[in-house]
Amino acid sequence: MTTTTAMTTTDPRRRGLSVRARITASVALLVTLALAGAGLIVYAVELGRVDAATTREMEQELDEFSRLRTEGIDPETRAPYDVEGLLRTFLSRNVPDDDELLVAWVDGRPRAHFPEDPLVSTARFSAAVADLVVDGGTTYLDTADGEVRITSQPVRQDTATGTTEGALLVVSYLDEDRSELRSTMRTYTIVAGLLALLVTLVAAWQSGRLLAPLTRLRQATGAIGATDLSARLPESGNDDISALTRNFNDMLARLEQAFTDQRQFLDDAGHELRTPLTIIGGHLELLDESDPAEVEQTRRLALDEIDRMSRLVGDLILLAKHDRPDFLTLEEVDVDTLTEDILAKASALADRDWHLDAATPGTWRLDPQRVTQAMLQLCDNAVGHTAPGDRIAVGSATVDGALRLWVRDTGPGVPAEDRDRIFERFARGTETGSGERPGLGLGLAIVSAIATAHGGTVGVEDATPTGARFTITLPARTEGEAWPAS
Repeated sequence: MTTTTAMTTTDPRRRGLSVRARITASVALLVTLALAGAGLIVYAVELGRVDAATTREMEQELDEFSRLRTEGIDPETRAPYDVEGLLRTFLSRNVPDDDELLVAWVDGRPRAHFPEDPLVSTARFSAAVADLVVDGGTTYLDTADGEVRITSQPVRQDTATGTTEGALLVVSYLDEDRSELRSTMRTYTIVAGLLALLVTLVAAWQSGRLLAPLTRLRQATGAIGATDLSARLPESGNDDISALTRNFNDMLARLEQAFTDQRQFLDDAGHELRTPLTIIGGHLELLDESDPAEVEQTRRLALDEIDRMSRLVGDLILLAKHDRPDFLTLEEVDVDTLTEDILAKASALADRDWHLDAATPGTWRLDPQRVTQAMLQLCDNAVGHTAPGDRIAVGSATVDGALRLWVRDTGPGVPAEDRDRIFERFARGTETGSGERPGLGLGLAIVSAIATAHGGTVGVEDATPTGARFTITLPARTEGEAWPAS
C-alpha cells in the first residue's frame, strides 16, 4: 500500500531574512546613506561658506586700515598719524562684529582693544601673536570660548627719535558662527532620522503588500500535491504581480488538464490493450491442442489481435511524439502533385468511386509524409462509413491565405454532437453499414495531432448533397519560422 504524505507550506531549506525584510533593510540603508551623504555635503559647503565669510570680514577690516594708513591725516597736527595714533583712530572709527575683536599692538604690547576681552592680556595670546606683529599673517588659537583666528597687519614708522613698530590684530571667534551651523545640522539630523524611519515603515508596508501574492504563490505551490492540482490563487489588481498570478493559475490549469489527459490516456490505453490480451488468453486456455482446425483458428485470431495491438502501440507512440521538434520534416511541396498522389494511394484502400474535387497549384511548406498520412487516415475513415461504389473525393484549395485539404464522402455523415468528440483519443463513431468493425479510435486523433503540429486545425462538416467532409487547414509558414507548441 502506498502512503501519500501531505505537503506542508514550510520549507525546511528556507533560511535567513525574508525578501520583505531584505527589501526594507535595503531601502532603509539607501535612504540613510543618501540623507547622511546629503547632510555631510551640506555641512561641508556651509562650513566653507562660514569660513569664507569670516575671511571676507577680516579682509575688509584690513583694507579699511590700509586706506586710513595711506590717506589718513591727524586733524590736530595736520600730518600723517603716528603708529599709536593710527591704531587708536582706527579702533575708534570701526565697530567690529559680535564675533570680532580689534587689538592695537604697539612696541610689543597691546595699547588698546575693542571690545573688552580678557584674552588680550593672557600670555598665550602674546606668545601666539609675537611673530605676527612683525611679519604679519594668520594663526589659530584654542581658547575657552573655542577656536579663534588671529590676522595681523603690521605697521612701522621711522622718526628722528627712533622706530615705532605696531600692528592691527583682527581676532575672530569661529565657534559662534560654527555653532549656529552645528545647531542647524542637529535639526537636520533629527528630521532626516524621522524621514528615514517613515520611509522604512512605508517600504515595509508596501513591500509586504506587493509580495503578498508571492507569499500566496509559495503557499499554493507547497499545498499542491501529485494528485490534486485544483488549487488556484486569488487574482486582484492589474500589475506585474497580478499578471504573474494569472500566469501561474493558467499554468496550473494546463498542468491539471495535462495530468487529467495523461490519466485518461493511460486508462484508455490500458483498457484497449487489455481487451486483445484477454481474448488471446481466453482462447489459449480453452484451446484443444488435439484439434488442428481449432489450433489454426486460434492462431489466426491471436495473430489478428497481436496485429491490432501493434497498430495500437504504433499509434500511441505517434501521438506521444507529435509535439516533439523532430516530428515534422518541412519542405516546399507542390500542392497539386501532393493531392493527386494522395488520391492515387487512397484508391487502393477499397472499391469506391474515387474522385478528385480540386487540386490547387503552387507550393506550400509542410511535411508531405505526415500530411499524406493524415489524408489517407481520413480516406480510410471514409471507407469505413461507405459501401462499395459510393463516392469518396479528395481535394485541395487555398482560402484566405491558408491551405485546405479535404476528404468528402457520401456516407451517413457525422452527427453535430459528435463532431468535436471524434477527434479525441479512443473516440469511435457508430458502426457502419459496410459491416466493418470500428477502428481503435486513434485514427482521427492522429489526424488532429498532425494538423496541430503544422499549426493548423481539422474539422468536419456536412457534405453536399449527403455525407461528411473532413478538412485539414494549414496556415502559411516561411522557412525558419517557429511552429507553435501543440
